[in-house]
Amino acid sequence: MGDYKNTIIITGASRGIGKACAEIFAEEGWQVVIGYHKSEVEAKRLEASLLEKGFSVQAIQADVTKQEEVKQMFSKARATFGKVDALVNNAGISQFRLFTDMTEQEWDQMFDIHCKGAFFCTQCALEDMISSKSGSIVNVSSMWGQVGASCEVHYSASKAALIGLTKALAKELGPSNIRVNCIAPGVIETDMMKSVSGEIKQVLCEETPLMRMGSAQEIAKAILFLSSEKASFITGQVLGVNGGFVIG
Repeated sequence: MGDYKNTIIITGASRGIGKACAEIFAEEGWQVVIGYHKSEVEAKRLEASLLEKGFSVQAIQADVTKQEEVKQMFSKARATFGKVDALVNNAGISQFRLFTDMTEQEWDQMFDIHCKGAFFCTQCALEDMISSKSGSIVNVSSMWGQVGASCEVHYSASKAALIGLTKALAKELGPSNIRVNCIAPGVIETDMMKSVSGEIKQVLCEETPLMRMGSAQEIAKAILFLSSEKASFITGQVLGVNGGFVIG
């Protein structure tokens, strides 16, 4: 057991916040599963880059909205690394849409990826965590899940649901020594922001007390902290990493 390493599964890990998480956890000595759905090229490139540096990583494809694919992802992870010690539910999408123009399919897709995906992945992770009476789960929400965003009602609502899931599950799993926390990022420079105009980005920066957008790496560092023993007495919390955009 002297050479035992913790294993973490990170969904949506091919780009943005998920990629930054995969990199920082690998650098800290974790065995990392790079979960991805459609971005195979990016995921395999990240896997190759980290393997070249001598890190223990594996890219595994799964659609988190499909329970059987999630089960297969966890099965492959266990076959390579053993039991799963931590999970980051990061897979997500965004969409700007007037509420009156929103379709049922768009609404369902947002909740399927953010909420059902977290449901499926967490259930699988708990197979290891409950038996070992240890583990950490971090759900990636958004400050819009706390305060809401115009023209992103379905996104805001699904991210708010993740916050509710976090708080309730933390109470249920606490007696098993499993911690469940939530990150609520602010305006972060990732692919999700590419469709936002420079003018709107400038306004968002001006509304942020620190006067800038955050980086994926800054979010990843917070997730690393919550997943580590440094946060051993922290559970059921929503950590806002938003430059002061939302306070309180």
